[in-house]
Amino acid sequence: MQTIAFMLWRRLGTPGHDVCRLDRNGENWQIDGAAAFRNEDGRIAQLHYRVRCDRAWHTQWGTVRGWLGSEAIDLSIVRDAHGSWKLNDASVPELGHCVDLDLGFTPATNLMALRRLHLAPGEASDAPAAWLDLDSGSLSELKQHYERRGEAEYWYTAPRFDYAAMLEVTSDGFVRHYPTLWEAEA
Repeated sequence: MQTIAFMLWRRLGTPGHDVCRLDRNGENWQIDGAAAFRNEDGRIAQLHYRVRCDRAWHTQWGTVRGWLGSEAIDLSIVRDAHGSWKLNDASVPELGHCVDLDLGFTPATNLMALRRLHLAPGEASDAPAAWLDLDSGSLSELKQHYERRGEAEYWYTAPRFDYAAMLEVTSDGFVRHYPTLWEAEA
């Protein structure tokens, strides 16, 4: 396994941090991380996550383990070779068109769409993702749109959350500045 990059973020608006590492394992990519934060309803969370992608940045699987308040979290998400998604072995058929896994509690998983899309300045693309909602313990579609506006700037929209902002990214593809949500630590 070859480590490519590390990131450390500070959560904006509510207390918290997230740290992750991007590794290359043969032809696959892997993100390993841990997040500790207070969510919007005041519950404290401590979560370890791992996401594996193939060489083209298509999600293969992910895990999330830890706790949210008094609730234990132990989730396994798999996308098989045919594009079918499963959450803890339960099929989620309406997500077959999604390629990316978005773990809603961390900015780390935006890297996968940004690397997979590999947009040139001025190019734009939709990137619907299988989105993990920790509060409900469910996986559903998150419509997302990325438009590369400069060397390190992407206009990002997620209509489900009425969110639109200019993301600043590192040369490795990690989001450095996620307005109102996350900021990379120096």
